[in-house]
Amino acid sequence: MKIDAQHIDEPGLVAGLRRHAHPEPAPAGQHHTVREVGVHLLGRRLYETMLYWETVDQNPSLKFAAIWKPLPKVVFSTTLSAVQSNARLASGGLAEEIERMRAEPENGNIAIGGATLAAEAAALELIDEYRARVYPVLVGGGIPFFPQHECQVDLELVESRTFSSRVVYLRYRVAR
Repeated sequence: MKIDAQHIDEPGLVAGLRRHAHPEPAPAGQHHTVREVGVHLLGRRLYETMLYWETVDQNPSLKFAAIWKPLPKVVFSTTLSAVQSNARLASGGLAEEIERMRAEPENGNIAIGGATLAAEAAALELIDEYRARVYPVLVGGGIPFFPQHECQVDLELVESRTFSSRVVYLRYRVAR
């Protein structure tokens, strides 16, 4: 998410973030949120974007690949017939998949990636925490990170960090 609360979804808007995406190895601790995840749910577009990390050369400066590759992933797509690596296609709807995973304690924390998928989870009130990284750039368009809701969602700040790249990490718990 960028300062203007837009999630990048248009190819022309990605250029403004290139200097923030992977300019140098991530600071210690920036990957901690992925290490806490037991399974990652992704929409098709994010899955296809993240395939880079499944095939990247083994480079010690690319620690994220070592964290990402073994992570189990569930991909929600109506157009893909197969997925690669440690991923599987969702066999049910989002609520059904999350309910099944929450019943299996070995799954641990469930992360949801992709603006459309996350918006669906929010609308179904399936999100317990929001973890966002705010990049210091205004892109001026794209999909809103926080979807329009018919009701207000109160949040409690749990954690915040500012990295040397000026990226700010925010972790909020949904107040219920």
